[in-house]
Amino acid sequence: MSISVIIRTLLLTPIAIAVIAGPQRSHAQSLDGPDPVETSILTEETVQDPTQSSTDASTPSTPAQTSPPAQTSAPNPTPAQTQGPPPSIENTVEAAEPLPRRDLVHWNEYHGPYFTIRVGAGFLYDFAAFAQDEASKEQIALLPGEKVRDFRFIMGGKLFPEWTRSVTWCAGVMYDGPTNSWFLRQTGVMIAVPKLLGYFFVGRQKEGFSLNKVMVGYDGWTMERFTMSDATIPLLADGIKWLGYSKRHGFLWNLGYFNDVASKGQSFSSYSSQEVARLAWLPVHSEEEGTLIHLGFNFRYGKPVDGELRLKSKPEAFIAPYFLDTGKFAASSSNSEGYEVYYRRRSLLFGSEYYFQHVDSPSTHNPMFSGGDVVATWLITGETRPYNTVGGYFKDIAPSRTVFSGGPGAWELVFRYSYTDLNGGKVHGGTFGRFTPMVNWYLSENVRLEMAYGYGHLDRFDLKGNTQFFQARIQLQL
Repeated sequence: MSISVIIRTLLLTPIAIAVIAGPQRSHAQSLDGPDPVETSILTEETVQDPTQSSTDASTPSTPAQTSPPAQTSAPNPTPAQTQGPPPSIENTVEAAEPLPRRDLVHWNEYHGPYFTIRVGAGFLYDFAAFAQDEASKEQIALLPGEKVRDFRFIMGGKLFPEWTRSVTWCAGVMYDGPTNSWFLRQTGVMIAVPKLLGYFFVGRQKEGFSLNKVMVGYDGWTMERFTMSDATIPLLADGIKWLGYSKRHGFLWNLGYFNDVASKGQSFSSYSSQEVARLAWLPVHSEEEGTLIHLGFNFRYGKPVDGELRLKSKPEAFIAPYFLDTGKFAASSSNSEGYEVYYRRRSLLFGSEYYFQHVDSPSTHNPMFSGGDVVATWLITGETRPYNTVGGYFKDIAPSRTVFSGGPGAWELVFRYSYTDLNGGKVHGGTFGRFTPMVNWYLSENVRLEMAYGYGHLDRFDLKGNTQFFQARIQLQL
């Protein structure tokens, strides 16, 4: 039996059980109870529906820190108010992409008897300059500049808030800078299935391959994902994914099947179908000590659109052109596999990911490509980066004392080395390695400034060139 058949069976059988079981309506919960905007809290035995106020964490909630019921007479907090630190480990997830815990406004939510909605937006603006040696100038021409990196509108909420079974939804649109166009981002419905220890998401979403890729771009510790990630893993895909977590065993999984029926021709769609399996074990995950060890393995099988594949990536600088590029070549399928290893000890985080992609392409001698990164981060102001156990990813930073409340905000030092090799068989896409020290300043959860220096080495076109990168970014969220 093929991997494709196995993954589809694992996905479709539990969802059929969920449909047969159906949602149940709770008579005990009233509209005057806790705010229904948050997703349910998942345990191994049951799914409850405690809810978060408009200031609580957006994507996952947590059993470790329960928000008090929202009172209709209480005004929404402003950025100047100070909250306690968010939990370092969160055990639930919802369909919508994360929104800041602290709101700048109070008019962006609606809570009704049949659905809830919360609207948010994000904006990234990049600046970059470069210094090249002679070989680098011969390889690729670089010019300093500034440009909108990302502009998106997102919304999400709950369907039928009184049901005990959590059903959340999300929708989003995003401006695509390279193509100067708009496209649908993560959009779909997520259903909690507590007897199967997880959730099913149907719609447009992240495939689930690679912790760094699954993380929302606004939450990452670096400006861009490492080059192997961008070259080989599509940003989004349409399909169904089963996310689960067994708290008793510290084991989580993401299994998905996707195709391009609705997305063919869009910039992110390079495969006609793909199956993804991601498994991870958390041998240590202590909320009290802030300690976490994440050990993961990923597998992906895909069939390229129209029997052709092209892998390319920018040098972790959005304003720069593509440094790595295989060009189009014939390919009937590809297999990708690799590891994830992360260790977090309160304000310190160390991690590494590395992947291999094997391409079935007899005309180019079946090339194999590889790449990954090693990263270390330190929050010198003492915060701990939260981790979500169901999705298996890290979240954004919530400053203990925001700049707007008279504090220093949160300061983070980051050091990363990444390397990608897109040479294999008759394909010569180049190799690229980059060392990046950078500083993140989180003024609040709504405002972040990023400053990075990079030193990169490109081996391509029979030349070996070195480039220095000077980058800055403004990040705003609502």
